[in-house]
Amino acid sequence: MAVQDHDAYWHPGLETQSRADWRKLQLDLLKDHLRHAYEGSPYYRAAFDAQGVSLGDLRTLDDLRRFPFLDKATIRDRQVAVPPFGDLVAVPEREIVYISASSGSTGVPTASPFTAKDFEEWIDYEARQFWSSGLRPTDRYAHALNFSLFVGGPCVLGAQKLGALSIHAGTLPSERLLAVLNQFRATALWTTPSYAWHLGETAQREGIDPARDLAVRRLFVAGEPGGSIPETRERIEALWGAEVYDYYGLSDIFGSCAGMCVEKDGLHWAEDHILVEVLDPETLEPVAEGERGELVLTTLRKRARPIIRFRTGDIVSVTTEPCRCGRTSLRLKGVHGRLDDMLIVKGVNLFPGDVEAVVRQDPALTGEYRLVLDRVERLDRLTVEAEHTQGFNGDLEDLRGRLRRQLKAATGVGAEVALLAPGTLPRAVHKAKRIDDRRKHVWS
Repeated sequence: MAVQDHDAYWHPGLETQSRADWRKLQLDLLKDHLRHAYEGSPYYRAAFDAQGVSLGDLRTLDDLRRFPFLDKATIRDRQVAVPPFGDLVAVPEREIVYISASSGSTGVPTASPFTAKDFEEWIDYEARQFWSSGLRPTDRYAHALNFSLFVGGPCVLGAQKLGALSIHAGTLPSERLLAVLNQFRATALWTTPSYAWHLGETAQREGIDPARDLAVRRLFVAGEPGGSIPETRERIEALWGAEVYDYYGLSDIFGSCAGMCVEKDGLHWAEDHILVEVLDPETLEPVAEGERGELVLTTLRKRARPIIRFRTGDIVSVTTEPCRCGRTSLRLKGVHGRLDDMLIVKGVNLFPGDVEAVVRQDPALTGEYRLVLDRVERLDRLTVEAEHTQGFNGDLEDLRGRLRRQLKAATGVGAEVALLAPGTLPRAVHKAKRIDDRRKHVWS
């Protein structure tokens, strides 16, 4: 049952329990969940048997490491082999009431099914997360995410559940969305970091000052690492005169699985729904708390399609240090990039987010950037394209040199810098494409 407006937590006892209590709850849930997966899913029954593990092998949470991994390709392949939902599904189809679907490189959408209880519990978590970010029944909330099979679409129901007036805006054209925000005096908005930036710039071109003329004071962003990069978050906040809260989710589980509270010191995980591992992507052994590793997730409650030890490909770091808000859940400290977005340049691992943190801290730059890689005489060459601001009257060579030095200091990679006029780089309506890799043999 939801708490009253003056309370700080949606589920106080759960959100503030000790780490020992979190671990006990997760172990109890995991034992039941693995049993449900084994008994209900032909895939998991075969996978566990092939690995030589049984349900009795799980005595502690660390014992989960005995069980096999799962990845996106396997989910997609099993769906194709056993249409329409695949044999990871652990309930009869009559119990499935909703599916989202994500596009993939094969062009075959990958479905994520939900039972009625799965869906209800997901939406309750979204309400809990919105509440932790300061959304209240007095707010007018605009949901500017795709509703076309996208798992982020139904998250708007979390805002409705806590009592906020909710505007199902979807992917309206920017000018139309700005008109809606203005007409209904929306106080909160959810979109991607790139689109929040783009929408703010569009407003300025239309003669609208987002901070002065609009009522939006909370921006929830997801889909890209930018919301957890302080330099990016602060630039968007300055543009809108609003607080920015980063959310993290993935289509294979449910909408947003972790999000910032009002303290904005990392993203609180839905630990009663998802067990988190952070592993070295090479050795697949756990990394120390605070170190970067690949995020591996296991559902604890999702009955329609359990997800066991799912390798997300996201490179993250986490902490169990107490948050000032009083919540005790594990916090995501940053999504530093993806394994498939990671660049190896002159032997150095480089993520676009590492460059973003540099580009967006300089007020002489618009904040838009692109990484262009090519190979010259068998050597990698990285060029960072960035735009100077409108009306910049400083020395472009000085700015170029400053940015080059800052990039070298922050990333360890020597890069060329190309300064472009404002508006040169393409603006993203949703997720931005930051890499143009022209090398013919990238990994050689």
